[in-house]
Amino acid sequence: MKFVLFSLVMNIRNAVTGESLSEQQKFQNILQQAMLAEELGFDAYGVGERHGPPFLSSSPPILLTAIAARTTRIRLLTTVTVLSVLDPVRVAEDYATLDHLSGGRLEMIIGKGNDPRHYPLFGITEEEQWESLAERYELLRRLWSEENVTWQGRYRPPLHEVTVMPRPYQKQIPVWHGSASSPLSTELAAKYGEPLFSSNSFHPLAKYKALIDHYRERWQYYGHDPKDAIVGAGAGSLYLSNTTEEAIRRYRPYYETFQATDAAKHNRSPFDSLEDNLKDGPILVGSPDSVIEKILKYHDAFGHQVLSISVDGLSEAEQREQMERFASEVAPVLRREIPSTIWESRHT
Repeated sequence: MKFVLFSLVMNIRNAVTGESLSEQQKFQNILQQAMLAEELGFDAYGVGERHGPPFLSSSPPILLTAIAARTTRIRLLTTVTVLSVLDPVRVAEDYATLDHLSGGRLEMIIGKGNDPRHYPLFGITEEEQWESLAERYELLRRLWSEENVTWQGRYRPPLHEVTVMPRPYQKQIPVWHGSASSPLSTELAAKYGEPLFSSNSFHPLAKYKALIDHYRERWQYYGHDPKDAIVGAGAGSLYLSNTTEEAIRRYRPYYETFQATDAAKHNRSPFDSLEDNLKDGPILVGSPDSVIEKILKYHDAFGHQVLSISVDGLSEAEQREQMERFASEVAPVLRREIPSTIWESRHT
């Protein structure tokens, strides 16, 4: 198994210490976090995209470029790029530039996003999100793979013999399809023969498994070899302690603070408590052994090769503690237990 540390750059008052970071301090925290992730052997670092408080992640390519300048090995992911509201020409240019500046370490996860606040900002309705995503992605693929592109669609002005610059550094920038709520995203991933990344953040296992199963079914329908279907999955937040009881006690203030945010309320999690989420949801809170057991359980259902985790919202000292414990006590076991065929040439 491979591991991604990701952040939505959520900047809220610390639930335990009461500390508040300025925007500048939070960005510096993210840069330090990414460098530590590389030092600890994580395979990738991801930055999500949000367009409203408490998130500062409105410009992932800029932040990932800063991270690229401070790292040398770690893969750089977008978790996710909200392509349903973005101009594919601008996306093609920005991310091809990032691909060059990172030495070809970029991988994109595209999706519609799960925060409805971005739709009025960019001039589409929530009802248009899936059609918009499909159209914009088709154009993005052409812009990266073809020159002199002539195109006409619904969500941006027509193009006539356009070649975007720069061209990507990699022969083909890897694109994953983010999946959280609809088989329309899994259909798009299967159609293009590209990997799927399940958010696996807010609901019970069965909801996400149904979408992953749909992806694999449609993958075969489109004539792709079943062994080539690659799946990644999130896991919500991480908090490790010597015992599960201690982890629950220490993490509870953070959990309750997160659940009170507008973003969490929008996702309408069915879990009514931390204990409920721990029992039937994806959150990774507990002893290292219990967290390993839970990840293996989810792997049995999903068959995923990549796992993403987050330490958003914790104090800087706790972020380091959690990353170090995961890297030393959890990751080695899962690397042995779960084979992963991607990024092999990149992993050290």
